[in-house]
Amino acid sequence: MSSETGGSDKMPRSPVPRGLRRRAEIAAVAERLFLDHGFSDTTMKMVALEAGASTETLYRHFGTKEDLFIEVVNTRAKDLRGKIDQDLDGIGSLPAVLTAVGTNLYEAMIMPEMFALGSIVVAEVRRNPPLGDAFYAVAPGHTFQKLTAYLTKAGERGEFVGDDTELAANMFIGMIIGKITPVRLFIPHRDTSSQAQKPRHVSEAVRIFLSVYHAKA
Repeated sequence: MSSETGGSDKMPRSPVPRGLRRRAEIAAVAERLFLDHGFSDTTMKMVALEAGASTETLYRHFGTKEDLFIEVVNTRAKDLRGKIDQDLDGIGSLPAVLTAVGTNLYEAMIMPEMFALGSIVVAEVRRNPPLGDAFYAVAPGHTFQKLTAYLTKAGERGEFVGDDTELAANMFIGMIIGKITPVRLFIPHRDTSSQAQKPRHVSEAVRIFLSVYHAKA
């Protein structure tokens, strides 16, 4: 019986090239070591030994330890960034898009691995400013730019009112991350952010934003 009439309607998956698969395996090992030991105390040799690879293989795949770290961040943020991009690249209504983006941002902030990687950058950035630049570009900076562009288009449609879309995007992101960042950085033992708090937190941020920037019918 042919697949057209009796088989699965799912498209067959293309096999992942061995080089890409090995690169992902090494990045997963590196993430664990970075989280356990921090950036400075993790060496390429440690990653190579743990991953069962040579240091030459690591440098061929990633170039530098900084590039390896950013690959780890990229991998961790990939799904989240894809969801946010899908929302912000469309022409959904302002309330719906803000709710979706705010929900995903909140998810990112309470994701233990993502926040831990950000904390590593905070500890390292004075000694290694380019690492901070790279982390910002692939994580918060990317969302900020996409949200700014969306608000600009919403303004052209007459749905957003305001003369500074960058400021508006920054204010919305600030309301979502709220106290989560300082609490998790400085008093993590008092952190109470959770999935249960997410709907109320996001809806209140959206309500406040719309009260200022949403065009009234």
